[in-house]
Amino acid sequence: MGRTRRRSTGPWGRLYDLFRRWQRSGTWQRIFTALQSRAGAKNLITRQINVHSTACRAHQHAAGARKKGTY
Repeated sequence: MGRTRRRSTGPWGRLYDLFRRWQRSGTWQRIFTALQSRAGAKNLITRQINVHSTACRAHQHAAGARKKGTY
């Protein structure tokens, strides 16, 4: 949600307060769950796992190169 908004929504701070109130009360989670269950009932959801490359870090020695002084 960016700061670009319709004038009918009121001041930015009020819109943000409403967003946070809904977040704390679980409203967004309920909306998401309802939409997800409707889409799931219609077989519109395909399950995929995406892993961002910066989240998968291996130890510096994981490539298998030997360190100096080891056998």
